[in-house]
Amino acid sequence: MGYACPVCETPQRDGEHLANHLAFTAMLHGDEHEDWLDAHVDGWGDRTPADLASTVTEHATETEYDEVFEDTAAGAGDHGHAHGDPAQPEVTDDPTGGAADAVVDDAVESVLEEAQELTEEMYGLDDETAGDDDAGE
Repeated sequence: MGYACPVCETPQRDGEHLANHLAFTAMLHGDEHEDWLDAHVDGWGDRTPADLASTVTEHATETEYDEVFEDTAAGAGDHGHAHGDPAQPEVTDDPTGGAADAVVDDAVESVLEEAQELTEEMYGLDDETAGDDDAGE
């Protein structure tokens, strides 16, 4: 079960997907989605997806949202688009787009570790380990 967009009726998986759909469409196109948000949700641009979802779902109609998984659908290899067609990108459940599997190079790992250390230093998270720079090596 999901929610139909109160503007364009496009079904969304859940409240956060509906909130993201409304906000992204409003920000990118500024069309009726923005008008609807302005009329129904004060300060919608400053809200988190979860907070926005709690408000927009009050105005949305629950609807069927059928999820089809390639491994369980008939014709699993044919899911409506040609692979390699840039106009129809491959949709995956991997939010990294496979990048997580690609991090095997020592140089890349070194850069990521350094970025983590700099981030911790920037946010003051390294106070507990101050003076213990070589502890993990």
